[in-house]
Amino acid sequence: MKEIIELPILQKAKLLTPTSLLSKQEIEWISVIETPVENFVKQNEFVLSTGVGCKEDPRCLEQYASDVIESGASAIGFATGRHIFTVPDPIIEECKRNNIALLEIPWEVRFGDIMQEVLQAISEEKREDQRFVEGIRQEMIDCVLNGEGLDEITSLVYKHTSIPVAISDDERVVRSNHHFNRDMIDILNEKKEGAYRAVPFTQTSYLERHYPIEKYEFRQGECYQLTILSNHKKQGYLLFERIDRPFSWSDLTILEHAVTACALFFVKENAIEMTEIRLKDNFLLDLAKKEDELGEELIEKARLLGYDLEKPYACIIGDIQFSKTIDDHIDSTDKKIASSMHSRNYYVQTEIQHAADQIDRKRMTTFDDGRVIVFLEADKDSYMETTHQFLDLVERRLHELLAGITISWGISFHGNGVGVFHESYKEASTALSFGFRQEEAGFRTFFTDTKVNRLLLSISKNSDVNDLVEATLSNLIAYDEKRQADLLHTFMVYNKYNSNVSQTARAMNLHRQSLLHRLRNIERLTGLSLLDSDDFFLLELSVRLWMLTRN
Repeated sequence: MKEIIELPILQKAKLLTPTSLLSKQEIEWISVIETPVENFVKQNEFVLSTGVGCKEDPRCLEQYASDVIESGASAIGFATGRHIFTVPDPIIEECKRNNIALLEIPWEVRFGDIMQEVLQAISEEKREDQRFVEGIRQEMIDCVLNGEGLDEITSLVYKHTSIPVAISDDERVVRSNHHFNRDMIDILNEKKEGAYRAVPFTQTSYLERHYPIEKYEFRQGECYQLTILSNHKKQGYLLFERIDRPFSWSDLTILEHAVTACALFFVKENAIEMTEIRLKDNFLLDLAKKEDELGEELIEKARLLGYDLEKPYACIIGDIQFSKTIDDHIDSTDKKIASSMHSRNYYVQTEIQHAADQIDRKRMTTFDDGRVIVFLEADKDSYMETTHQFLDLVERRLHELLAGITISWGISFHGNGVGVFHESYKEASTALSFGFRQEEAGFRTFFTDTKVNRLLLSISKNSDVNDLVEATLSNLIAYDEKRQADLLHTFMVYNKYNSNVSQTARAMNLHRQSLLHRLRNIERLTGLSLLDSDDFFLLELSVRLWMLTRN
């Protein structure tokens, strides 16, 4: 109002209230309102009146002024000389009590001219505000583009609005705080006990229309929360406290720009994180699948990515399977969320990291076509124990988080485990392959336990050996397929229990005589005696070769 009273059009106006009030009164609009006032006056308005509706009725004029003051107007201007000759003292006193600017305007000064100049001043003021706020917006964007972070954004908000502000990510972790009450954040994020309630935010604004504002009341005070979104995905929250004045247009617009800058920051952070993940993935896949020499250049590249290649590592390959229901759920989630950070691999990666930290071992992890590849720091003498401990921790947590997940593991520790990543990967792949040939999903197969199978697989490539297996088992296989007698399985269990009839019968839940009948059928169909060591060896070798190559 101090700027309004200095306009040339109001040079002849007489101020009836103290000049000290002028700098406190903000003018957002000007209008001509006569009685009755009703709801035609809004907050921070400069109201002009000729008093025509209250001619020769001082009480009516006093009621009019009271209604205007009650509506939240900042100033009143009465045109004197026609319907009103002097403003009554009770109106002057009431304006003083309510800190309202009161003017007497000579009748010859046209209201249209006053409105034109005041609206021009308001418009220029808004342009100045817009230029000011636009400069802050650009400064916030530059902060993000120049590699600065959320602290700089909250600092700019507080510097230009004096509003305490804080920013948290989508996991409710506070990333920046500038004079915001920490107790309120902790209570809101359920990290500290305390009562609060959500209440409507009543101050309408452009910000509220585009970013719904949530208002919360605490014993300590009030705060507001804005959700930071990017591509319809929640990135985090901007919180700000109540201050001892109404939020201005510039306050709310600066907060809006802060939300935009935060969204840009989180998008940039995610992009950097995804780029780093891709670099690490490509590096580890090359390390596993290529026979690169472990030179200083490779060691230094690994160090830049946070890896130490000069420690001994066991290679662990996990084949991840989900039940159909779980798989469908995760696939539909992945369609909505482009970032692989929120896919099932993210959960596996997180638990692998957690398990490695629990046993205080370094680890390097990547994924390849539905399989997880882990290089786990281990010692040659205890790598099996370390691996079992590590996988127990991983599986326990994954089964709690993702019901229906099954992971089969192939494990190798080549030589002394140092600098032999490609060799360890090949061996772990072989162990996983043999595990699938012989076990149900969910197994753990160490490469050192595949010696016999590797020998048998090598033998199976000989055509004479295959002919011998075919001649030995053809009748037995045909009989099993026709009668569903399960004789091959019966023999393998019988062999497992070292030809002990009683233990085999219990293991297969068979009567002793039923088992003996099956064993006699095996002898009849193969022409071999289970009591002859050479025949027994030939039959065992043939069955194992057939099962290995069939799978």
